Amino acid sequence: MSRAAIRYAKAVLSLAQDKKATDDVQKDMQTIIDTVDTNADLNMLLNSPLIKSEIKLASLREVFKSTGDLTNKLFETLVTNKRIDLLVEVAKQYIVLLDRHNNTQVAKVTTAVPLDKAMSNKILAKVKELTGNEATLENEIDESIIGGFILRVGDMQYNASIAHKLTTLRRELSN
Repeated sequence: MSRAAIRYAKAVLSLAQDKKATDDVQKDMQTIIDTVDTNADLNMLLNSPLIKSEIKLASLREVFKSTGDLTNKLFETLVTNKRIDLLVEVAKQYIVLLDRHNNTQVAKVTTAVPLDKAMSNKILAKVKELTGNEATLENEIDESIIGGFILRVGDMQYNASIAHKLTTLRRELSN
């Protein structure tokens, strides 16, 4: 995580708060993250030193036509300062900073099967009890954990997966 990305994210958050557009900018940032992470060509374009800044800016404007003024200004600023390679990192930091400002956080739960509504509510209640903050839940599916779950909230992780328990048992038996 670069300090520059955090500074840009703080600046965008400050402007978004002034214009009362934090939610709109958050949607833009999430769209940027999702789009760039799933599009190798766009990722390569942003990180290539051979492609001119004007082409990068024009491409971003074309790909992200529906984004707001603040997000477009961020594109321009990053291109002008030759830091467009930080775009995804800035977007991720913006979301982290906004969540911190709103006293919410993202709890990532990895399970072997999708969570049902009742289990999601239990996990959210446990996260609130542990951290004191509200959370939104992201459910990742990973069949290799066999069963149970892995919960990540901020820098805290709780691993209650069957695969982890089997590995621990295997280690104990080998000693």
